[in-house]
Amino acid sequence: MNIALVANSTWNIYNFRLNVIDKLLAEGHNVFVIAPIDEYLEYKEKYPKVKHYSLKTLDRDSTNPLKDLLLVIELARKYKRIRPDLIIHYTNKPNIFGGIAAKYVGIPSIAMVTGLGYAFIHNGLIKLITTFLYRLTGRWHKKFIFENIEDRELFEDLKIIKPTHGVSIKGCGVNTTYFAPYPNGVVKPGDEVIFTFIGRLLYDKGIKEFVLAAQDIKEKYPKVSFWIVGELDLENPATVDKEDLIGWTENDIVYYHGFQRDVRPFIAKSDCIVLPSYREAIPRTITEGMSMGKPVITTDTAGCREAVDIGENGFLAEVKSTESLKETFEQFIKLSSDQRHKMGEAGRQKALKEFDDRKIANDIYSEIEKILH
Repeated sequence: MNIALVANSTWNIYNFRLNVIDKLLAEGHNVFVIAPIDEYLEYKEKYPKVKHYSLKTLDRDSTNPLKDLLLVIELARKYKRIRPDLIIHYTNKPNIFGGIAAKYVGIPSIAMVTGLGYAFIHNGLIKLITTFLYRLTGRWHKKFIFENIEDRELFEDLKIIKPTHGVSIKGCGVNTTYFAPYPNGVVKPGDEVIFTFIGRLLYDKGIKEFVLAAQDIKEKYPKVSFWIVGELDLENPATVDKEDLIGWTENDIVYYHGFQRDVRPFIAKSDCIVLPSYREAIPRTITEGMSMGKPVITTDTAGCREAVDIGENGFLAEVKSTESLKETFEQFIKLSSDQRHKMGEAGRQKALKEFDDRKIANDIYSEIEKILH
């Protein structure tokens, strides 16, 4: 069979979809990728059999209907040219406008809801428009696959899908072989703790709460350090203001390591991985930390809470609450080195059992088979 994957960036394919490509190729299918080209096109070096088609009209943050119409036209033309047996769409714009194009050319498609992002975190016009468009186009997809339970339930409540039309998996998966515990990743005793935030620098990721909590904790526990690893996402309306980032680093509240292609050395040197996000699919950086045997702290919200067994592999803080985040930091600081180690071990086992990317790819493929056959 010919199967096409459509995403809003090649970065998305490189970072989150290679497990699905591996599974499809292993099952003997031909794989086509349709996505805007960026530096992550290097994935093609490992996958010479995958044919990549550039997507030129996708502007992921535009609300211009003319641009969206051009996107539908471009996708329809590519679908006619490739003639895939099935199209798998990832993220909101491909889900909505790719769904229209797939319906127009008569090719079955799947919508992969990989987290609801800015549109659903902020109750405004964008959320109303996105909900309307999903209701309009949702029935044209053969199946909706969600990366957590609560996103599926929300789509059911909003009357976008019927209960039989959606299924939940546990995130996009983590490569538990690549993200394995380092032999020298020793947990330090006492209050010499490194808390590390890894992710895009967005206010919606809870980075401001992370910094404000860090400021108070450092006054009480001078040996505690707070690291940030990630980059500004200038196309996202929730991106951190550069002046804020400069202020946080100049005042010695946090240490900013910038963007890193390989985050494993930073996870290995950390005692706890933190992501106080407002909403996620299932947070990839949290599962990467768990896979490397590190305790985690995230928020009690959709997606995030599915990754944490409270007190066993990490803690949950209240969403948008600096005070609650401070309390979880202090809870962790007061743990013994043995308790921290056991917490990290529990996280590793949970990652292997629930979030391994091969398991996730198998779960997705079982849904693909139902449609293909």
